[in-house]
Amino acid sequence: MRSWQAAFAGLLPRDYLDAMDPGREEPEWKTRIAEAQWPSSAVLVAETEVGIVGFSGFGASQEDPAVAEIGTLYAMPEVWSAGVGKQLMLATLAALRQADYTHATLWVLEDNERARRFYEASGWRADGNAVEDTTGGASLNKLRYRHPLG
Repeated sequence: MRSWQAAFAGLLPRDYLDAMDPGREEPEWKTRIAEAQWPSSAVLVAETEVGIVGFSGFGASQEDPAVAEIGTLYAMPEVWSAGVGKQLMLATLAALRQADYTHATLWVLEDNERARRFYEASGWRADGNAVEDTTGGASLNKLRYRHPLG
């Protein structure tokens, strides 16, 4: 939750971010992890001596089963700019290649400049698709990014 709260500060309403409760999310994450079917879907974690500091989750795109969709990729604010996110991204892309996906996609808030810089430095590019998102009651534009896996 802290990674979400830090990543979306200034993008989502403060009261929405402050109301986030990790206890409410735990059952959903336990289910996601239990239902993952390696290598086509998984939740990967980044761990240091202090414990889990980042995670990513992916599965097949609903539009095309040959394309993976990364639904989550977050790191704790304490490890931002320390290379943890980069290593997690590299491990995620390697897992997607192992699963024989041809491309990967993810969605990012248009105004989330930090995340967009991170993805673009990792070889991701906006593919021209956009949707409106109303998370937390705010109207936000999300862009789809694509990465070849060949």
